Amino acid sequence: MNIITLKVAIVAALVSTGATGLAQGMTQEDIRNGYIEHAALAQFHRWFQFYERPEGGFDNALDILTEDVTVTSTLGVSNGREHYAERVLQLPASWRNAHVVKNADINVAADGSSVLTANVIYQNMGMSEDGTVVQGDLTYTVNLSPSEGSALPMLSNILIEQNSATGAKEWVDAYPENRALSLVHYYLSLIENPTHEAEPFRELFADGFNLNFSSGTITDFAGFEAWLAGPASLAAATTHVIQNFSVEETSNNTFTVKIDFDWAGILPDGTEMVAKTRHEWTVTNDVMERFARILVVDVEILEPFRPKQN
Repeated sequence: MNIITLKVAIVAALVSTGATGLAQGMTQEDIRNGYIEHAALAQFHRWFQFYERPEGGFDNALDILTEDVTVTSTLGVSNGREHYAERVLQLPASWRNAHVVKNADINVAADGSSVLTANVIYQNMGMSEDGTVVQGDLTYTVNLSPSEGSALPMLSNILIEQNSATGAKEWVDAYPENRALSLVHYYLSLIENPTHEAEPFRELFADGFNLNFSSGTITDFAGFEAWLAGPASLAAATTHVIQNFSVEETSNNTFTVKIDFDWAGILPDGTEMVAKTRHEWTVTNDVMERFARILVVDVEILEPFRPKQN
């Protein structure tokens, strides 16, 4: 396949997964590290889910931590998974918690490890005796290490610093956003990962899934596996930046997720490409599972796949 034919093939396929404003300013290193950053964000958004929906089970919270993890907060220091579990399981069951991630910055090292720094608005109902919502402005600094045999890194050190504490006018349930974002970031990490392994996606697709990509509709895992190994793997590297994101809980176990993606890629000849797409996902959610699952994906092309303007 010559490079002109290759570019045409990628135009037909990769815009299905999703970008220009933000993608236009990305470096090649940013693009090549994108899947590592998405994997880190998938785990970071998972961190909050036990606190927000404890009925999901504590195993899913421990699943993201190294055995020797250190967690430092205003409650003190926990050394190791077992000590951390003891502390967390002592928290009152009547409390309700919410964590809104305002922004996150990730630095990726040469060995694939990363450091994530994020600003988070924390809310609690139950801590205050008068029933008011307690709110705090927190800064998280999280070290993540690659995990052998998994596309997801492990959290090895977590520092939580409180910058301020105030009352809140209203309660915000952040679980749907954190649950949906952990799914989206994990999906993107797997799509962008240069290994293009299909098997991890089985955890992310609901029975009877329907992926309405611009290159065609995929309704079974064999079709997705062929797409991932073929059209989706034609670029040397790709990444996605979320420009707009919203999630609506349409029932007790279903979300509607809307996302605008800035997409950037590098072709085998070094040409940098950009595009922009809009996705609408229907997501089913079993709180006991590690991730929610994709039932339907509908894709709209907002800006066509084209060479980056220098």
